[in-house]
Amino acid sequence: MSAIKLRDNIYAVGAVDPEVRIFHGYETPFGATYNCYLVIDEKITLIDNVKALFTEQFIQNIEEIVPLEKIDVLIQNHIEPDHSGSFPEILKRNPNLEVYLTSGSKNGIKAYYGLEDYNAHVVKLGDTLSTGKYTYHFVPAPMVHWPDSMLTYLAEEKILFSNDAFGQHVCTGETYDDEMGLERLMERAMDYYGNIVLPFGNQVQKVLEQAAGLDIGMICPSHGVILRSYIKEIVEAYGRWARNECDMDKVVIVYDSMWGSTEEMAYKIKKEYEDLGKKVHMHCLRDEHYSQVMGDVVEAKFVFLGASTLNNNMMPTMAAFVTYMKGLRPKDRIGLAFGSYGWSGEATKQVDEIMQGLGWHTMPIRKQLYRG
Repeated sequence: MSAIKLRDNIYAVGAVDPEVRIFHGYETPFGATYNCYLVIDEKITLIDNVKALFTEQFIQNIEEIVPLEKIDVLIQNHIEPDHSGSFPEILKRNPNLEVYLTSGSKNGIKAYYGLEDYNAHVVKLGDTLSTGKYTYHFVPAPMVHWPDSMLTYLAEEKILFSNDAFGQHVCTGETYDDEMGLERLMERAMDYYGNIVLPFGNQVQKVLEQAAGLDIGMICPSHGVILRSYIKEIVEAYGRWARNECDMDKVVIVYDSMWGSTEEMAYKIKKEYEDLGKKVHMHCLRDEHYSQVMGDVVEAKFVFLGASTLNNNMMPTMAAFVTYMKGLRPKDRIGLAFGSYGWSGEATKQVDEIMQGLGWHTMPIRKQLYRG
């Protein structure tokens, strides 16, 4: 990747990672990008940095525009390693850099990299930074999706540097949302939300309220394509997802099967609900990574889990999925635990207990096939 001019004086200078396939437990079949932005003004400003592995690629992109040593300001919106991995090298090469970050980020930089002796400016909601003709407004966004997270708004250009919010894990060559198309954009954004942001709906709502008064003409996230044509659509979708507005006509069926009987049950349930006019999305964990389910779960009111019993437990694929889903905490769903068994049948009970622990309304089904 080379630097990409977004507007006069504003460039995308991040790194691309088309080969990455697992991102902290989340499958990324289309790769990922680590987006960073360079803004030329009286004070030259860099927004975020990249995973350590891509530091040299990142610096080369910057130096297509300006020497690294000429940058005056780094705005560190987030300190997760895919956003901050090149921080130590950047500071080493430019020790006079002024760093603007939240108190959580400052603590995180110390914890990750042991760095304290640098020119740090801790910011809070309402703080601003003037770099000449440009003014940056800082919007801390704790738990969207880490405690240190922050969004930054560049008022004169109407650009929101949104950190992980509105992101998508995709690296297929497009720069902008309209190059990808609305349907594909929403599919990837919902997949990202379901795997990254889903537990933090209340916090997302607060951030949307804080950002409601901003005149936004472009959203530059830390991952995926830049938003310029479908801003209204994605902001409205985030509002629905954060408020947990589910589709009463959407059913997700997730299963694995030892000898085909639980799979048979899954397809019979599918037919019953399709006959009722429901949209049914099937996921077989034998063939799919568990994280591929979560995008569908974001909007589905009905989530049905088919679990065969193996050695007095659910099958390992289902155990992995429910553990992962439990951490993401989808709320207010209608759940169905179903599955076949030979003589003990613990799996459906275990799945049902997990659903109840999430506060779902549940209705378990078990089918005994054989008693020895």
